[in-house]
Amino acid sequence: MKTLAEVVRRAAELPGRPCTAVACAADQDVLEAVEHAVSRGLAAFKLFDDGQELNEMVRKHTPELIGHPDVEFIQAAGRDNAAAMAVQSVSSGEAQVLMKGNLPTASLMKAALKKEGGLRSGNVLSHVAAFEIPGYDKLIYLTDSAMSLLPDLETKAQIIRNAVSVARACGLELPVAVPLAAVEAVNPAMQATLDAAALTMMNQRGQLDNCIVDGPMALDNAISTEAALHKGLTGPAAGKADILVAPNLESANMLYKSLTYFAKAKVGGMIQGAAAPIVMTSRADSAETKLNSLALALLVSKNQTENGGN
Repeated sequence: MKTLAEVVRRAAELPGRPCTAVACAADQDVLEAVEHAVSRGLAAFKLFDDGQELNEMVRKHTPELIGHPDVEFIQAAGRDNAAAMAVQSVSSGEAQVLMKGNLPTASLMKAALKKEGGLRSGNVLSHVAAFEIPGYDKLIYLTDSAMSLLPDLETKAQIIRNAVSVARACGLELPVAVPLAAVEAVNPAMQATLDAAALTMMNQRGQLDNCIVDGPMALDNAISTEAALHKGLTGPAAGKADILVAPNLESANMLYKSLTYFAKAKVGGMIQGAAAPIVMTSRADSAETKLNSLALALLVSKNQTENGGN
């Protein structure tokens, strides 16, 4: 898939009506994303929030949802209760995807990571974003801009596995993952280069499968074949990255926001690694971004059901 519109279209073609549980759904952009999703047949929804506030918001912004057969409104007394109820609906199998509404990330993750009734899987959780960048001919996946502050080697390996599962759900059979650094040479004084080299070796020895991992590599040489040739780089990932693996959360977050604000890229993102996909957008994200993120999570959910996430 080369565009996020194609991701949305492919999600709409999935059989059945997968259900999404939305915690604190009384938010204009969230409700508009829900309205767009049900109008395209992407999913059914359970909307958890204060009944009066949610009803007023729906009547004002998305009256099309009133009485819609694919939308259920569920009273929840307070933010924490809405988060707990939404998580429980996914944990019990009533819903397949968890979606953040108008509440802090920490509140939803606290509920999602409960030992009893939560969505723990034993795996590292990481954020995977799919970008549609003007002038670029394919989607670029970026990780991890939201969860792991200073990931060690083992965590980075799981971050790559999570991103690979998302890219494969979007149709990439053998995605190319590039651990980024400032240089291509392994430098003992730069931990990012040491980790990148180790991740590359792990891939070559079968410890990271279903992908190609090659690094360290600077950003320009990861995404531009011309830049890579100027550096004399001819490996399987030179200029051909599908997945950009940032060395830490700060660099990933800066790259994420540079793409959205400077490059005006479209984006969809989700948390991968839990027992079910989690749509974890910012409260400031547009309805379009929320819809893209939901479609991404639905494709991943379907892939996990059919193939165990592979």
